[in-house]
Amino acid sequence: MVFGLVLVLAPGFTREGFSLLVYADVKRIAAFGSDAVEYIALVHAVLGAVMFGWGLALLLVVRGLFARGARQGWQIIAVSVAAWFVPDTAFSLWSGFWQNALLNLVFIVLFAAPLAATYRGFHEAGALHLPRPGP
Repeated sequence: MVFGLVLVLAPGFTREGFSLLVYADVKRIAAFGSDAVEYIALVHAVLGAVMFGWGLALLLVVRGLFARGARQGWQIIAVSVAAWFVPDTAFSLWSGFWQNALLNLVFIVLFAAPLAATYRGFHEAGALHLPRPGP
């Protein structure tokens, strides 16, 4: 959530950070021209807002279903993380921006470590499995 807010609230810092990550030069993106820089700032802000919203949803799942030991809580987190990681990382690699794929690896470890550590507790025979709501 904090990373998402940084993308929204600190556009210059974000631009320079991604410029350093991708081009090894904090000023490279700024040299693209004002229209491109403004559009990149918009994309970063939209991405940051989506990340903040996703983070808030995950926080509610963790404090609710996950905290109660409901298997659905674990699954919501695992599936949503995979739904982000796989296409984002695949496109990053396909398009030649391997640096973003490396950044994704840092974030996936932050999610994967607690998911791996709690897997057995959520998937053993006695784990709480809430019924699916009916129509």
